This record gives sequence, C-alpha cells and structure tokens, in this order.
Amino acid sequence: MKIYTKTGDDGETGLFGGARVSKASARVEAYGTVDELNAALGVVRAAGAEATLDALLGEVQSDLFTLGAELATVPGKESALGIPLLNAKDVARLEAAIDASEATLAPLKNFVLPAGTPVAAALHLARTVCRRAERAVVGLPDAETARGELMIYLNRLSDLLFSLARQANHRAGVDDVPWSRRG
Repeated sequence: MKIYTKTGDDGETGLFGGARVSKASARVEAYGTVDELNAALGVVRAAGAEATLDALLGEVQSDLFTLGAELATVPGKESALGIPLLNAKDVARLEAAIDASEATLAPLKNFVLPAGTPVAAALHLARTVCRRAERAVVGLPDAETARGELMIYLNRLSDLLFSLARQANHRAGVDDVPWSRRG
C-alpha cells in the first residue's frame, strides 16, 4: 500500500464516517494539534525519559491517539470507531499521576521558566502544545463541539506535563529556573 493517496491534493481530507472537509477546518486543526502533541511526547521519550516517566508517557500517547481519532470522526458517529473513548477514569488516572508527582516536589513560590534538563524542557514544550490543543478543541464550532471529557483530559494533561517537568529537574538535581520580574 502506498503512503500517498492523492485524495487530499485539492485541500480537503476525509473524516472517519465519510465526510470531506477542508484541511483548514477547525476540526482538522484540533486533531492535527493533538497529533503534534503526541509527537512532542515522543521527543520527550527519545530525550532520555527515565523508565517510569517513559511508561506513563506511552500510556498518554495511546490516549492521545484515541482522542485524535475521535476528533477525526464525523460528529455523532464516534461509536463507529469501535474503540473505548476517553472517560472520567482516564482523567482520574492523570490526576493520580499529578498527585504522585507533586508529592515529591517543594511547593511553588513563584513562576518558573520552561528550562532545566533536556527532558524537562521538552515536557514544558509539550505542555504548551497541549494548551494549544485544548484551545483548538474548545474552539470547535457549535455544530462540531467535542465531548467535555476531551477538554477535561487535555486540561489535566497540561497540568501533569508541568508537574512532570518540575519532577524531571528535581530528580536530576537541577533547580527550577524562577522567573524574575523586570526592573
């Protein structure tokens, strides 16, 4: 099977369920940004994430593939995907990971810059892509709105990525880089 189909040469792409939409549509932007986030997490893993973090990010990447598949489906036809969709249990899993990560860290007393170790910096970058994905999903037109679970998942995930970035620095013995006010 060839990787190219030529069906998108006119600027449109197909959604699962048969509809054709512009590649510039809000829905394509949303699932494209989720795909970008997934790739950013792959960069974190390739940067040398320790085994526990690598395993957690692998689970999240699988979740994001499911989330992206749902967004790439004609609204109302999600059940045709034939896969379990993200739900409150997935959000609870992220919350448990946040709590576990935060338990190892000193409380924040000021804003921190996205810096530190290569893994931490890559996690911070993934966090910003996650926030953009969340904005894209929230911004879907009324006729195409996503399930609330997707927005909640992305919101928790960005919190988790922030906490994991701090934890990566902590475990490497690198201090968070505090933001200093100008002037």
